[in-house]
Amino acid sequence: MRCEGDEDRTTQSLRRPALSRALRAPGRLNVDLTGLAFADASLMVDLALVARRVRTAGGEMVIRGAQPHILRLIELVGLHRMPGISIEAEPVAS
Repeated sequence: MRCEGDEDRTTQSLRRPALSRALRAPGRLNVDLTGLAFADASLMVDLALVARRVRTAGGEMVIRGAQPHILRLIELVGLHRMPGISIEAEPVAS
């Protein structure tokens, strides 16, 4: 699954179909945040709900490519502490 652009409460209904498809992914669900410029807590809550259902089905969620400000949001809401979620931070290019 890939999240790009801006994701907030106003785009929440637009991401529902993609989240529903992600629930059917067997095993590991890879979430690519490389193209995500902005997100609010509503995206993190949605990812947490999906991760919980994926974990219940025996899978895991791997979040990759989050920019530093998105990583801070992930930490603020505690998404990184949930069982079944791993964060693979990309090194920042200098």
